[in-house]
Amino acid sequence: MSRTIDAVVSPTQTNAIPADISGQMLDLDEDDDLEVFSKDSTLADGNMFNASMPTSPGSMVNQCKFDEDEESDSKDIFITVDNPESHVTAIETFITYRVLTKTTRSEFDNSEYEVRRRYQDFLWLKGKLEDSHSTLIVHPLPEKFVVKGMVERFNGDFIETRRKALHKFLNRVADHPILSCSEDFKVFLSAQAWELTTYKKQGPGFLSRMGETVRAVANSVRGVKNRPEEFTAIQEYVEDFSNKIGSLDKVTQRIVKEQKEYLEELKEYGPTYTLWSGSEEELAEQLKGVAGCIERCCKETEEQVGHLSDTLVPVLHEYVLCAETLKAVLRRRDNIQAEFEAKNEALATKKVDRDALKEEIDKLEDRVEWANNALKGDWGRWQRSMRGDLKSAFLSTAEKNVDYYEKCLAVWETFLLSQRTEPSEETDRDNTP
Repeated sequence: MSRTIDAVVSPTQTNAIPADISGQMLDLDEDDDLEVFSKDSTLADGNMFNASMPTSPGSMVNQCKFDEDEESDSKDIFITVDNPESHVTAIETFITYRVLTKTTRSEFDNSEYEVRRRYQDFLWLKGKLEDSHSTLIVHPLPEKFVVKGMVERFNGDFIETRRKALHKFLNRVADHPILSCSEDFKVFLSAQAWELTTYKKQGPGFLSRMGETVRAVANSVRGVKNRPEEFTAIQEYVEDFSNKIGSLDKVTQRIVKEQKEYLEELKEYGPTYTLWSGSEEELAEQLKGVAGCIERCCKETEEQVGHLSDTLVPVLHEYVLCAETLKAVLRRRDNIQAEFEAKNEALATKKVDRDALKEEIDKLEDRVEWANNALKGDWGRWQRSMRGDLKSAFLSTAEKNVDYYEKCLAVWETFLLSQRTEPSEETDRDNTP
């Protein structure tokens, strides 16, 4: 295998859709194929400016992404999620996506694979990865919800947003030194639909899963008595991060909503000047000029709002979901330690089967150690990824804002220049009988 594992290993036909779907969502767990979520970019740390540094925002973004391009040369698995298709049956409507994989890894029988997957398959994979590696950070999937009136037709923007999120999810798993070596991940990428269905049936039964859930709830209720300080610090960071990113997400979405409303008003504003020019001969030139400026600024505003919706909003919301994922990982780590502490307490009071209990405690101690090491390693990796994604989104937004305001400024300056007249021309005009 060409990939080096440097972390601890665990012991254990598209249809068109209505354009506006806002305010039409209902939670419905049984439908796993309707969900929304977003985007990606990565960014390396930048340094302070110096004299030789390019100063345009575009140059800064390109420079920051240079290291990322170099890292791609060492990848040994490349995954693309594309070509969504809608399927209608007698009982459901759902979407499948083509998953293309190219790899040089020796554990794969072929170098290229093409399969189709629906959302519930992605959900299955995420669950299997979390079950096998409970304290590794698995990237979040798009949220699930059902949209009223969308039984037969899906919105194109909705599908594309979801496709990008699923694409990012698989590539985050592919870039992970442990998760990418999972047999479940390999099967997901390579097995045909019927083979995947058969493979899924080999998992633990309902009673086994129920027992694990009961133990997890019991450990959660019991709580941890001696959590290591470093994990307490991580927990506090995650809570603070969750509050801040949640606030940014809400405010940014509100700003986008208000800008879209402003854009609709702007589209009606220009024609008003045009109509007025037809009845005001002396001001016709100026009125038509203002109307033209508003029309051009309207196009720039539409592009700027679209960029904000496609670049900043998705990344912020993605990390709202990441914060919830981190909280779940920390709870699972605490549950493992709580079970270990409970067994130790039982050993101190129990007088029979002490040897069997001691052996169970030894295994739990190893599990706690692995869980701690796995989370510590993944925590640093997640922070680097988070900071890169947010930096990239912030820089891209800043670059677009500069471009937007410069273009709008140029439109109005050109209009003002066109209205300036030489003093002699003004005098001649005043003397005209």
